[in-house]
Amino acid sequence: MATVRIPTPLRSYTQNKDEVVAPGNTVGEVLKNLEKAYPGIGSRLLDDKGALRRYVNVFHNEEDVRFLQKLETPVAENDRLSIIPAIAGGR
Repeated sequence: MATVRIPTPLRSYTQNKDEVVAPGNTVGEVLKNLEKAYPGIGSRLLDDKGALRRYVNVFHNEEDVRFLQKLETPVAENDRLSIIPAIAGGR
């Protein structure tokens, strides 16, 4: 199972755990299984078409999945996914 790092704003869905594990052969499968284990978190990550939301970044190990195969990026047993909400700001 992949280890998934959960950002602080989403930890209310994971009983305040900063890391959880979820099965899946692709990033998309891991995220869908994360929703099964922690209901409500999926709608924060994926839109109604099943695509990754614009303001959510997911890193597979150290690489942004948008520059890999997006939700079809393969996931191995000991891989790490990090969910990082986009931060806007500036002046």
